[in-house]
Amino acid sequence: MPGVLSSIESCIPALRRYALALVRKPQDAEDLVHDTLVRALDKLHTRRHGEVRPWLFAIMHNLFVSQIRRSRLRSRSESLDEVSDTAPSLPGGQEERLRCRDMVEALRCLPLEQRTVVLLVSVEGMSYAEVSRVLGIPIGTVMSRLSRGRERLRQITEGEESRPCLRRVK
Repeated sequence: MPGVLSSIESCIPALRRYALALVRKPQDAEDLVHDTLVRALDKLHTRRHGEVRPWLFAIMHNLFVSQIRRSRLRSRSESLDEVSDTAPSLPGGQEERLRCRDMVEALRCLPLEQRTVVLLVSVEGMSYAEVSRVLGIPIGTVMSRLSRGRERLRQITEGEESRPCLRRVK
């Protein structure tokens, strides 16, 4: 049990990154991470042996999907795809920050299904099999969404596709 708890603790920074990419507001991301950890600890006795990381991401994904469903039922006017004015803080020059901002904005243009797969594979370094387990979809679907998402990102960042989802016009 102590080994599992330390594995869970080591996953918290990755869970925070993924939560922030999903919900976009720092406080909502912290709430999602908290809910994920509470659920994980509550269900620790039901966990099958294996890696903890995909299990935690699956819990977070399922909680996030449940939140979306609840918000649609309540018909809130809040959009999950609001563009934030806060740019990621990176060391380096202005050019690098602009490229990073453009990539974040391009990611926001992707449909949620593609954005989720791109983030889990490219940012979190998960394997296709892990992403398949986390999202509960076949590996072929993971590969397809990843391919379409990367291609669309390429088109957006190279200016081949218009970006009506972005607030700023380049």
